[in-house]
Amino acid sequence: MARRDEIECWLTDMDGVLVHENEALRGAPELIQQWRDQGTPFLVLTNNSIYTPRDLAARLRASGLDVPEESIWTSALATADFLKSQAPGGSAYVIGEAGLTTALHEAGFIMTDTNPDYVVVGETRSYSFDAITKAIRLIGAGARFISTNPDATGPSAEGPLPATGAVTAMITKATGGMEPYVVGKPNPMMFRSALNRIGAHSENTAMIGDRMDTDVVAGIEAGLHTILVLTGISDQAEIDRYPFRPDEILSGVHELVTTGPVESDL
Repeated sequence: MARRDEIECWLTDMDGVLVHENEALRGAPELIQQWRDQGTPFLVLTNNSIYTPRDLAARLRASGLDVPEESIWTSALATADFLKSQAPGGSAYVIGEAGLTTALHEAGFIMTDTNPDYVVVGETRSYSFDAITKAIRLIGAGARFISTNPDATGPSAEGPLPATGAVTAMITKATGGMEPYVVGKPNPMMFRSALNRIGAHSENTAMIGDRMDTDVVAGIEAGLHTILVLTGISDQAEIDRYPFRPDEILSGVHELVTTGPVESDL
């Protein structure tokens, strides 16, 4: 396993690591700038499949983070990359937003509700009962079932929202137990496709995340140097629940900045 001074490429989660509720976390702007100034290959990863990389780059800019769209890797892009490798020029019935439909379209897929190769379920703001019914029937007729990510809930100002994993669970139940193949974290497939995107190798790449059950476990399984930051949902009690450990535990990404002062958040 590489030491931190041997790391040449970086993968990092977004929410809880770089931003929290649309505000940049301490050290995040400086770390991104450090990587860009040094020409360090990096990707910002997110399981959110709603937005295109262009949309996310704009949202990050509004949070004070200057991340180029080509440096963003979403579960939608990873899903499109996977499906293109499996069935080039294939077809899919999609439940999701522009991030997913755009990625699949750019990967050469045809969107159809007539005998598709795949049913692909991603995040959306408005799940349609009719669309879910159609997905159940298409899977029953032989379409292969794919999910962008397993997250059962997502955050909102009012509290948790049902997310992709909750909807796929309903489809699984209604299809008599047909489970989706999930491309996003914690499947290390997402990390491998990210490594391919920037021409990186696992031996000299690190993954920064805030979740033991997705970022850290997938990073370990992908052979990466894993760094858990405590600016998201994990604390020591959460860490102690798991039988595996990250290579490093940091209070936040500000500890990775080496090229200049970072203002205290105290």
